[in-house]
Amino acid sequence: MSSLLALSSPMLSHYLLTGAVLFVLGMIGFVSRRNLIVMFLCTEMMFQGVVVTLVAFSAFHGNYTGQTFVIFVLTIAAAEAALALGLVVLLFRRKQTLDASAWSSMRG
Repeated sequence: MSSLLALSSPMLSHYLLTGAVLFVLGMIGFVSRRNLIVMFLCTEMMFQGVVVTLVAFSAFHGNYTGQTFVIFVLTIAAAEAALALGLVVLLFRRKQTLDASAWSSMRG
């Protein structure tokens, strides 16, 4: 019975693959899109890929340093989300577009 349980539980490689897929999909979306909201969401997806990897390594090695670091990363990501949303609203009010190339004309 324990061997059946061991086969059904995810291994470290499953978590690492999930984190890598999230990161790569986020990077592809960030590079290929010009909409600022989509670019922001892709950045958050890359953060989540890193978070999955950190938690997996932390649990695999039996210490909680990675999980503690994840709390700080998520806090920074929340602050970044608030700042990015404010900048997106500012750009949309001034230019009526969410295209990233509109930032070059916002020089003061």
